[in-house]
Amino acid sequence: MPSVVGLLEQHELVARRRVDGLREEADRIQAELAAAEEEWQEWVIARRRVDTVLAPDSAADAGPRAAAGPREADRQLASRDAANPKSQVPVWREEVASSVLSVDYQRILQAVADRVRLGQGPLTCQEMAAVFGMDVVLARVEALRSKAKRLVARGWLAEPAPGRFTLGPGVAGPGDGS
Repeated sequence: MPSVVGLLEQHELVARRRVDGLREEADRIQAELAAAEEEWQEWVIARRRVDTVLAPDSAADAGPRAAAGPREADRQLASRDAANPKSQVPVWREEVASSVLSVDYQRILQAVADRVRLGQGPLTCQEMAAVFGMDVVLARVEALRSKAKRLVARGWLAEPAPGRFTLGPGVAGPGDGS
């Protein structure tokens, strides 16, 4: 029969090994976290730079529009914000209607707006595919995810949790004044 002290030493040794293993794992995770945060910050900076370059209201645009009459300003806004083959999703602003988006993007915006209106919370791409009557297969879901992410990047949608989409701040759904 083993002694009580021997049993305690055995348990202490097991606990010490576990603590050492967890410390090593914590150090590894800390290093990985630091690297991920650094990468994330680089992407944030890159996005800000791209947003600055693609910002629709630059100083060069302000002069002519301020001098033009209200109808001319509206015409300039509409032509500048219209979706074209190179840029299907314009940056969201209050004066931009959802009708400038292509039909696919309008459907996504409508589905998310319906979900918000019903108080059901954010919408996943799998749920979106089902709402659209699509087969819920990886290729279709990823295509929807790509479009939803593009809407997030341009301010039309928000992604409060990974893979869950809701309307962006200030965005009203189609037909709700946006």
